[in-house]
Parts: sequence; structure tokens; C-alpha cells
Amino acid sequence: MSQNREGFNPNSPATNTGTGSSYDAGGTGTATALSQTAQDYSHKISEAASHAKDYVSDRVSVVGDKLKELQNADFREVAENAKEYARKNPTQAILISAAAGLVLGLILRGSRR
Repeated sequence: MSQNREGFNPNSPATNTGTGSSYDAGGTGTATALSQTAQDYSHKISEAASHAKDYVSDRVSVVGDKLKELQNADFREVAENAKEYARKNPTQAILISAAAGLVLGLILRGSRR
């Protein structure tokens, strides 16, 4: 086996230089660190998913309640409430209308393809 000019033999096993790094001959320190990092991220992701699930289920129940209210409501009353809201909050009404139009436009445009 030959060595290059610096005395490095590429075929020899790696050794720890004693510089305080966590690198060792088998690479187990790096593998352990990667495993720990993966476990940490896995825990964070499962926590975030749990929070998202709780949030979505809360929102779904609110939407369900509103739909039940709308089924029993008179459409004239709903229209009057919408007009009253728009008079009290014109900026929000415009933003809500723009958002609804954008969503409808994307839905209708996507169905033509």
C-alpha cells in the first residue's frame, strides 16, 4: 500500500485526532447525532400535526354550526345581515369579497383545464 506525499494512506482506517470533535473511527458519533436530530424533528412534526388536527377539528365544528344556522334561516334575513355588516365594516367587506372572488376564479379556472 502506498501513501501520498502528505503521509495519508486512503486505505487505512480513520482515527480520532484528539481535537475534541465527536468524530470517531466508526462514525457512530455522527450517526448518533443524526439519529437524535431525526428524533427531535419527528417529535416536533408530530406535535405540530397534533396542534393542526385540533385546530382543524375546532374550525370544522364551527363551520358545521354555522351551516345548521343557515339551513334554518330565512335568506332575506341573511342578505339583510350581510348588508348591515358591509355598512358597518366596508373595508373588511371588500377584502372578503375580493378573497371569495379569487377563490371562485381559481376553482372555475382549474375546472376548464
